[in-house]
Amino acid sequence: MTTVSSDTLVVGQQATGADITVPVIRFTGTGAAPSVYIQANIHGAEVQGNAVIHHLVELFKAHPPKGDVCLVPMANPLGINQKSGEFTLGRFDPITGENWNRQYHFEASLIEQLVQTHLNAPEVEVAAALRRAMAAQIDAKLASPFGVKSGQHLALRLQKMALQADIVLDLHTGPISARHLYVPSYAQERAHLFNIPLNIVIPSDFAGALDEASFSPWWQLSEAMAAQGRALPVMVDAFTLELGSQEYLNVAAARNDAMGIARYLQHRGVLGAFDLTLPEIPQYACTLENYRAIYSPCGGQIEYLAPLGVPASAEQVLARIWHFDALATSRQQSRELRLPEDVIPVLHFASASVRQGTELYKVLTHYYPLTGADG
Repeated sequence: MTTVSSDTLVVGQQATGADITVPVIRFTGTGAAPSVYIQANIHGAEVQGNAVIHHLVELFKAHPPKGDVCLVPMANPLGINQKSGEFTLGRFDPITGENWNRQYHFEASLIEQLVQTHLNAPEVEVAAALRRAMAAQIDAKLASPFGVKSGQHLALRLQKMALQADIVLDLHTGPISARHLYVPSYAQERAHLFNIPLNIVIPSDFAGALDEASFSPWWQLSEAMAAQGRALPVMVDAFTLELGSQEYLNVAAARNDAMGIARYLQHRGVLGAFDLTLPEIPQYACTLENYRAIYSPCGGQIEYLAPLGVPASAEQVLARIWHFDALATSRQQSRELRLPEDVIPVLHFASASVRQGTELYKVLTHYYPLTGADG
């Protein structure tokens, strides 16, 4: 029988000495199936994932998961409460200036050691050994006599929970954004199950994010084993889901993304059979190197014109930059922003006032229909 419990995890300490805690919800599975870790709101303004977790809790109560599931809404109370007037500034640690989602840990040296000691070991032993080695890295980092940063106290404790899972999903949003998914290339054939329209296919590199900290060790182990003549699958799937725009909550709309996650989990055997029919939508993908930023050629006030998530043809006007300081003068009062190739705008800068060199849009270039997607 599935059981559900809730608890809190201490992730740091305030200047007053009070503990900083995050909520943790656990479903104990009914049988042998992949285990799952899902967190939301590591960036303070990115709240929509919490609503997705709300729907997942209700879904798991109605359809008990076969594998263990750990859910962490509101994963960063420091960032959530990092306010300036009406805005939430919780993308960067105010003490260090570092991105809250770039402070996880992985030292690749353990992969070579593991290949040497477990080249011919059964898969279950290899998996257990990698988890032990990663946990030891995290514990050693936290126990450093020189201490660690506040963001690392949070990130490393979350990562240690995620380390136990076979599937890791990190729920985010963009500034002003269409829904999109970061997909490790080895898992591209499963990406369409989430029913997210835009997909960015990423390599095995580790740059500090939770999805990378979760899949990179397993992916690099698989590649290192292959170099020694052993075929070993990548045993952990990890995705970052970008579920719309920051500072915006729509609990009803979050149900669609919860159903997409449930469909993926059903495909992986975590959930039993029940109807998860989703509306058919076109889905596109591009590689990370073709996910391009567009920077403002000048300062001014910007009028964003290109709809997000919709293919824009070459030379289509994406935005118009106004120069209101030039009113009643002979100077040019506006400038149109175009690109020489077809793109799909994914997100844009939140402010209408920009300096020269401000990142305005991120776009898919050289995009293609996602394999396995409907529509």
